[in-house]
Amino acid sequence: MEAYSEGHISYEELDEHLHQALTATTHDELVQALASLPEENAGSTSTIAAASGLIRRRGAWRVPRVLTVESALGRVHLDLSRAIIEHPVVDIELRLGTGRAKITVPRDAIVDIEGLRTGWTDPRYTTRRRSDSGGPTIRISGAMGLGRLKIHHARR
Repeated sequence: MEAYSEGHISYEELDEHLHQALTATTHDELVQALASLPEENAGSTSTIAAASGLIRRRGAWRVPRVLTVESALGRVHLDLSRAIIEHPVVDIELRLGTGRAKITVPRDAIVDIEGLRTGWTDPRYTTRRRSDSGGPTIRISGAMGLGRLKIHHARR
């Protein structure tokens, strides 16, 4: 079901796999029915946490489908401009106490910050005037205490 809901297989493929799995009479038949399904992405959820200091991700790092960033005191810098983004939608949940956060998104990304609660100042983000198609949607949610979030699109 997860492969279908994430768009990796069509409804017809899902129906065929379900039929094969439900009508299997031996273990080997069941294994064969499930073998052609896309592998579950074990790294689809990840948490980065630090009590204080700097949390930084940059370069060619693999972005999980859901990323939670937790920091009581400190700064956060997530650079997604060269990151490997395999999902059409990435959810980033911020759980930050004090300190600044900066997120650089790909040039063609769509950013949604509707689910973010801030305690002190509003996030600094200006929507791109011209949206390139085909980019991922980055949904930023969670809560920030005393700090500022800056979001900007990569230049290239």
